[in-house]
Amino acid sequence: RHPESRRRHLRRDGFLFPAVHTPRNIKVNDSSRTKTTTSSPDFAGLWIPLITPFRDEDGSVDTESLDKLVRHYATQGASGFVACGSTGEAAMCSEAEHELILATVIGAARQTSSPQQRRLPVIMGLSGVNAVKVGERAVYLAERQAPDAFLVTAPQYVKPSQAGLIRHFLSIADASPRPIVIYDVPARTGVRIQASTLLELAAHPRIVAVKDCSADRAAAEAILADGRLALLAGNDEELFDQLARGAQGSITASAHLATASFVHLLALIRGQDLAEARALWRRLIPLVRACFAEPNPAPVKAALAEAGLIAPGLRAPMVKVSADTLIVLRKAQTAVGNEQSQPGVTT
Repeated sequence: RHPESRRRHLRRDGFLFPAVHTPRNIKVNDSSRTKTTTSSPDFAGLWIPLITPFRDEDGSVDTESLDKLVRHYATQGASGFVACGSTGEAAMCSEAEHELILATVIGAARQTSSPQQRRLPVIMGLSGVNAVKVGERAVYLAERQAPDAFLVTAPQYVKPSQAGLIRHFLSIADASPRPIVIYDVPARTGVRIQASTLLELAAHPRIVAVKDCSADRAAAEAILADGRLALLAGNDEELFDQLARGAQGSITASAHLATASFVHLLALIRGQDLAEARALWRRLIPLVRACFAEPNPAPVKAALAEAGLIAPGLRAPMVKVSADTLIVLRKAQTAVGNEQSQPGVTT
């Protein structure tokens, strides 16, 4: 599908590196990087980085449960969804499973829309150390399933320099027919994407946002002050802080639980009702911490399984949470309000 003969090498910043062949309807100008592309989604509001449910019988992807979860979160006010992110255990799923998950999420998200509602967008997670292969994957998925954007991590394990990161992301963005959200999550990749690097990447017309899990307030403030990239709060425990300082939206794993409360929190901050927002946030903090008491997404999946919404299975090397964590989760959900903390109940 993407033969080697269609790859070429570009000289940029004194280096030679491969650039991916792009579809014929995408025009690339290497000096200005102007391309015909789809518009960027509106990143405002609460995005759910979806878990991937697995069946008890054989461990396969449970598309029926995933479909129901997407439809429920749409009724609770979610602004969009991320498929195959770190919360979705994407690293332990095959490419065929990625495609099945994405198709399920897109199908459910778009069927929940009505003529009175805007279509709920879907971002697809992508990662890899080889920018050419990641770019080819973006082209393939854009042609086959048309997600609204791609969430792209830094190359994990290899720890490239900032110059290497710039080349990596520019190569992927040059190839991709869809907008790119950069995912700065050094705790998982082993490398930090510095603010200066993000600001340089912001010049690319398809690099439009950053999911910030860096815990670096100064870097976040630099992105906000520059204004070219939408800042999406990524560390759940920093949610209130980043939203209050101007983040456009959030990608929040703990919002699998008490979804309506998280949506209300964002609305309060957007409306500058900070006193009520602070009071709500204080009720949500124990739930957020419980959701990360053990590696994500094990606590969230445990809570969803207790509600009877999914089977409790995880992909190795992930393991089920301890009994102590389950107790903490139950207490935290009760503190927020059972009617909103269980996704099986529509409020």
